[in-house]
Amino acid sequence: MDRQTRSLLAHADHPIAAPLDDSSVNRLLSRAVVRGDERVLDLGCGEGAWLLRVLGQHPGVAAEGVDVSAEALKQARRGAQEAGVAERLTLHRTQAAAFPAEQRFDVVLSVGATHAFGGLLATLDATRGQLAPGGTVLVGDAYWEREPRPLARETLGEYEDLAGTVEKVTADGWTPVYAHLSTRHELDDYEWNWTGSLSRWALDHRDHPDSAEALRAAAQHRDEWLRGYRDSFGFVCLLLRRTTG
Repeated sequence: MDRQTRSLLAHADHPIAAPLDDSSVNRLLSRAVVRGDERVLDLGCGEGAWLLRVLGQHPGVAAEGVDVSAEALKQARRGAQEAGVAERLTLHRTQAAAFPAEQRFDVVLSVGATHAFGGLLATLDATRGQLAPGGTVLVGDAYWEREPRPLARETLGEYEDLAGTVEKVTADGWTPVYAHLSTRHELDDYEWNWTGSLSRWALDHRDHPDSAEALRAAAQHRDEWLRGYRDSFGFVCLLLRRTTG
């Protein structure tokens, strides 16, 4: 089973592919989209959950999404048609880091997709040429709430603590204007949904050639979470504006 298919199955019951509940998503979008006629870009949009949400809330918003998964974009198109917002949504199948924006956007989103760029600062670098003057970036990434176990670093890689993350961002020329720290409930709910949705699919499709592999992947992920990073992993969504210019 390829990574993109596994991700779609794992997020079947949690279409926001990050540890955020509906109220947190809506609060962040209300801070990012204030006029109601903004142009919004999502780099690594997946099934378009963020974009469908903002298009449904603001009839004057136009949006574009970028992702490498053909199946995810297909589902995004289907969701847009069902929601009656398809005429205001443009989707591109390409690498998010290589997306050649033809115009500037008032709001650029990249939540839980910084791996596609090579990290948080690289993600912010990619938004500079896509962001309109005075625009806002909404970026979501991991940080360490406390010193992680070796297994956590081995599984997830290197991150800063919260203060170090914010310091790194501000040193790069960005000013936080709002932020959300995922709660323990949001973090746990996301992981139970990820592992549970993938496990349920495997158990419901026992004759599928990928069933056993999916069940093993879910069990491995669950073990890495519970024994490795659950007690140290944090997730922050930052609303950022350029400090100068």
